[in-house]
Amino acid sequence: MPLSHRLATLQDEPVLRDLMTSAIDQLQADFLTPDQIAASHGFMGLDSRLIADGTYFVVESNGAVAGCGGWSRRATPYGGDHSAGRDDRLLDPATEAAKVRAMYTHPDHVRKGVGRLILSLCEVAARAEGFTALELSGTMAGIPLYRSFGFEGVRPMEDSGVPMLLMRKAIA
Repeated sequence: MPLSHRLATLQDEPVLRDLMTSAIDQLQADFLTPDQIAASHGFMGLDSRLIADGTYFVVESNGAVAGCGGWSRRATPYGGDHSAGRDDRLLDPATEAAKVRAMYTHPDHVRKGVGRLILSLCEVAARAEGFTALELSGTMAGIPLYRSFGFEGVRPMEDSGVPMLLMRKAIA
């Protein structure tokens, strides 16, 4: 099925939250323990600031939401509205990397190009605002996609016992 995309709106939030819950629970199961999956819900999720900033995309297939994700010109590296340590400071495109944020694919739509489409949209938009690099906090399930898109590992990290990998890609 062909994929379409649009910017997310506040009206999308309930559907996006459900998609995120399903993606965390189902797509991380091969990589994380049940305790780590439960911990993931404590810091992963929807950041409505991305929607307000106009940097968050919804991908649809045949009218159904197949995935979502976006990028940010702000310093918060990952997490949802409920996450601690948020930083709304605007990044300097000349010296700092734009953040790829909150990428989730509906479990029924994995390996259909949803993630690659979102990453492409993020790259084009961030480059248009003068950013020369992208950075993300990759989950274990997402790392293969990010590597295939040209991201390189910077350093391992973790949050609440959940392993992640800080990754970066030059886009200049």
